[in-house]
Order: sequence, then C-alpha cells, then structure tokens
Amino acid sequence: MKSFIKVFLVVATCAGTFAQNVPEQTTNAASAPAAFVYVSAKGGIYAFSAAANGKLTPVAASPFKGQLTGMAVNGKYLFGAGAGAVNIFSYSIAANGALKQVSSINAQKFTTLNCGQVLPPLFLDHTGSDLYALSFLNDCANNAYQFFRVNKSTGELTYFGVSSEASSSPQFATGLTITANNMFAYGANSFHFEPDIYGFQRASNGDLIHLSFTFDSPIPAAKPGSYYLTYQAAADTTNHFAVSMQPVSDASMGFDTTGPPQLATYTVASSGMLSTSSTHTNMPSVAVGGVRYLKMAPSGKLLAVAGSAGLQVFHFNGASPITKFTGQLTKTSIDQCFWDNANHLYAISDSAGKLFVFTVTPTSASQALGSPYSIGSPRNIIVQPK
Repeated sequence: MKSFIKVFLVVATCAGTFAQNVPEQTTNAASAPAAFVYVSAKGGIYAFSAAANGKLTPVAASPFKGQLTGMAVNGKYLFGAGAGAVNIFSYSIAANGALKQVSSINAQKFTTLNCGQVLPPLFLDHTGSDLYALSFLNDCANNAYQFFRVNKSTGELTYFGVSSEASSSPQFATGLTITANNMFAYGANSFHFEPDIYGFQRASNGDLIHLSFTFDSPIPAAKPGSYYLTYQAAADTTNHFAVSMQPVSDASMGFDTTGPPQLATYTVASSGMLSTSSTHTNMPSVAVGGVRYLKMAPSGKLLAVAGSAGLQVFHFNGASPITKFTGQLTKTSIDQCFWDNANHLYAISDSAGKLFVFTVTPTSASQALGSPYSIGSPRNIIVQPK
C-alpha cells in the first residue's frame, strides 16, 4: 500500500512585523485601488491597498486579528483556515479593504475520531458560492476535500459534504485548480516517489466527484535515466492547465534530481480526461529551484512559478508548449504568489520576511515602487482584485 510522504506547508514561527518601506497610512480618495492584498502572518492579517502602479498602502487598523494558514476571497468575504487545523473563519471586506470577522465554523467536527484536521489549502469555485478545504480524514492516513456553501448575505459557511472516503487518498495534498467552465478541478503531487495528477468533476450541486481515471493521466517521458515527479497545477481561461515536472534519477529511485524542473501543459476533454503533447524536449526549464507554487494570470497567458530560488514568469500558450519569458524576478526564496487584474504579481518569502510586488505585462516585467516590503514570517497571501 502506498504511504503519504509529504504535504507542503509553510508554518510561521516568528512574530509578524511590518517595518521596511511602509508608506503612511493614508487614503487617496482620488484614485481607486487596483486590488486589496492580504498576507497572513503570526502577527495577524496584514491588509494593503494596491495603487495602479503597484505601490502598497496599509489599510487602516491593519494588521487584523487572526492566525490563518490558508485564505480565499470571493469579492465580499475573506475565508481563512485557523492555525489549529480546526476552524474556518469568515471575514467581511469593507470598501476600504478592512476586515471584520463575521462567522466561523468548526470544520474538524465533520471528520471523526481524533485524526481529522483541516489543512491550509482553501479554494472557491468561480462563482464564489462554494468553498473547498483539504481535509486529513479520521483514518489517520488519507486526505479528501470538504465542501462548504457560502451565504453571500452573511458570509456564514454551511458544510454540505466531502469527497468520497472510498476515493480518499494520501495523494491529495494540494489545493485544486478549477477549470474555466467550473466543471472540473485538478491537482498534482508526488508521494512514495510516484508522480500523480488527480481530477474531480464538479457536480451541479457543488460536490467534487473523484475521476479515478485521472490517476492514469499521461506523464511525459523524461530524458534517459530519469523520470518526472509532479507538483502543483494552474488552469488557464479555457480548458488547459500547467503542471511542474521535476526530473529525478531512476537509479536513485527519485532521491536525486537530474536537472531543473520543467513545465508541462495539459488539455481537458469534455469527459475530464487529460492529454498532453509535452515532452522533455519542448518543456521549458525553470530557474527558481524547487517549485513551490504555480499561479496563472487572469488572462490565462502568463504563468508565475515560485520556488526555493526565486520567482519567474512564462508565456502560457494553451495546448502548445509553454515558453520562457522572464528570468528570475528575484532570487529570494518565494513560497506563494498571486495576481491582480491590473498586471501586478505579488509574492511572499517566509524565510526572508518579504512581500514583493512586480508589474508584469506580456512584454515587460519590473519591480513596483516600494517593493519589497518587510513582514515577519508571512504564511500565505491572497489578492482581491478590484
């Protein structure tokens, strides 16, 4: 029987502070923000208003109370998984970006016995109506995804199910990326030195139904003497998504890498079945070390890759091979990144205690005014575009 090897979590251990490059806490009523940016740290939830040029201004009364290990937003509310792996909290988002806790739900009680936990990945469907959370189930071995309905008037969450325990698996160890038509959701992870891509069909009532055949999805053949381990997925605006592929040695059974990670692209059929034309010769290599996070731009044309050695952006071309765009935007270790709708890419580094902002278009990339900002031990970032 396969056993779970690794769930990639970022845990903060230091008190959160915000000191370097901090603009004055003032509001310019003449210019509407491009986005609100939220960073969870041990010191609370840091909230910023992003100007059109990417410069950040702290929201009044930030940081807000809360110890969160994962966040999601739907325009009106921010949802966060509590640090104790028990509760999910709902916060209203005010017109100026300020947060106010309005509800909470004990998600752990919907598992059973003593092993159940709510793990950090939180994600919403494209309507913002259904929230999903990765859950470590009561059998102390397998993971599944819990479903919560969002009350759009109050922000309150109502539990309405979990992906089938019959199909639960230690392979499920990441959040899922949902296709543009809201019908399918995919993730990628490797455990026991085996690559896996896993998919779910999203039913009309919001349930996630595991597509067991996705475990047999094609994995590109690596160069001789190697094979690929998979991690993370990011969907575009049609029916494609990217997956990172780390080449490892056959001889060492996956313990030794044989080159930098590469990026594959997959196409989703109407049945949810996957296909790829990616090969080791047409997949671009990344320069950011071990991949930690993938995030597709709202256009579906740019793919951000965060890793242990920095941040990089690629052109995403649907079913055609992904192509290189930028070099390392920073060489600082990056844990997570998010886009807004105004060509800004935001990224956090737990080890460096930094929040970076870049302006990225299909033809140029530069660091935004005031970036980077210092935040003590940032855990997660989420962006609410305006």
